[in-house]
Amino acid sequence: MRRDLIIGIIASALIHGGLFGTSFLPEKPQPPAPVEEVPTIELMEMPELEIEPEEIVETDEPVEIPEFAPPMQTDVPQLVTVDSFVQPIQPPPPENMKPVTGVVSIPTARQTGLGKGIEVFDINKLDQPPVPKFRAKPQYPFEMRRAGITGEVVVEFIVDANGDVRNAFAVRSTQRDFEQAAVQAVSKWKFRPGKKGGRAVNTRMQVPIVFTLNDE
Repeated sequence: MRRDLIIGIIASALIHGGLFGTSFLPEKPQPPAPVEEVPTIELMEMPELEIEPEEIVETDEPVEIPEFAPPMQTDVPQLVTVDSFVQPIQPPPPENMKPVTGVVSIPTARQTGLGKGIEVFDINKLDQPPVPKFRAKPQYPFEMRRAGITGEVVVEFIVDANGDVRNAFAVRSTQRDFEQAAVQAVSKWKFRPGKKGGRAVNTRMQVPIVFTLNDE
């Protein structure tokens, strides 16, 4: 009887020890929670572009170049008269204004000869001086006539062996507005050429051209 009681007590202790014995054991440490990694964006380098070489086709055919011809103008013959090179006169100024002086530009380069190797004589060294055959009258400038201005221009020129006037220019003048008209008129003159030793020669001359309001 005692043996059965002892065995029962021992069995009961083992059962209770197996069920509750684990509560007295120390707890095992828990592993740390895994850390979530933050995703990162990785930059990639752009690959280099591959440039395809241009295909050049070689041919033996000649290249045609377009020809652009300049526009053609009709060639109309014109008759050149004695007055073709006369400069037109500017319109007259208002009555309350003074005449404009110095508008006409006269070339300053003075040619004293006919060229290299051509001899020109002074009139006082000739056996026979040039004799005028035709003398054109100078045109009175409109502005100067309207303003009542008179003047004088000394023109120097050369009478060649044919009696024509060459290299005429104004030496001095009282009003520069008269110079062009005087030079143009003298350039149209015709002479019987001067002579030296029985032959016609080139002669240098000077003549005064007077502009007065009484000349008609």
